[in-house]
Amino acid sequence: MLSRNRGLLICMVVLLALLLAACGTQQSVQNGHKQILLASTIGPIDAGIVGVLEAEFQKKTGIVVRHVGAGTGATLKMAESGSFDVVLVHAKALEEKFVADGFGTGRYDVMYNDFVLLGPATDPAKVQGEKSISTALTKIAEKGALFITRGDKSGTHIKELELWKAAGIVPKGDWYKVFEKGSEGNSKTLKYVDDQQGYTIMDRATYITMKNDLKLQVLVERDESLLNYITLIPVNPAKFPQVGNNEALKFIEWVVSAEGQKIIRDFGKDKYGEPLFFPNSPAGKNLN
Repeated sequence: MLSRNRGLLICMVVLLALLLAACGTQQSVQNGHKQILLASTIGPIDAGIVGVLEAEFQKKTGIVVRHVGAGTGATLKMAESGSFDVVLVHAKALEEKFVADGFGTGRYDVMYNDFVLLGPATDPAKVQGEKSISTALTKIAEKGALFITRGDKSGTHIKELELWKAAGIVPKGDWYKVFEKGSEGNSKTLKYVDDQQGYTIMDRATYITMKNDLKLQVLVERDESLLNYITLIPVNPAKFPQVGNNEALKFIEWVVSAEGQKIIRDFGKDKYGEPLFFPNSPAGKNLN
């Protein structure tokens, strides 16, 4: 049932992309500028950084960037239709396969943040303060404490599965629960986990933007394996001649430039008192 729902979601999003592309073509003719369509993982959209980057790029170049959001697995699957010009995702193994299979031309480092283990203040598995996420997950499994997963092959879900594998655990049983609406994104998932008072793996940016409305707490963090790298990939024009490759490359070049990376560096500081993402392109790493 979940697999069927994911398939229906992908079809619906691709249809939306085609409608946006058609509208964009008409708008481009009317307004004298071009448009590209971005398929993006949901987290950066919900956090707001995608919209800010799109708006600033349009101001600078006149090129409109419109986005459609889905989990990373679904995002890459949608892009395999040739309906998108560029993708923003965060699952390295899937990204490398996307490029190796000829759908993308290369991976461009953009930004990163990290994942955290969230859970209730009562912390029934007694994991708070653990330095190793593997140790924490082992305790949760041994205790049979409620753990909620997106279960949708998104970048967040894939990272979670990687962490379970590293801990030598295959999560299953009544304590390991799949959120049926996980494909709708991190924000909805996190609200559900908060209602259920379970544990989950979530990116820090989502938690920061929602923490004032949550009872969940950060229990385990700063393990190096929790880092979350986000990249841009242009869709291959040799495979899909209709894509706006020149405009997509202009967008990527701007995002990874010092100008785009400064926006990423400072995003969230005014509203939340701390950044939500950190620049990760060569130009971004050299920022003070």
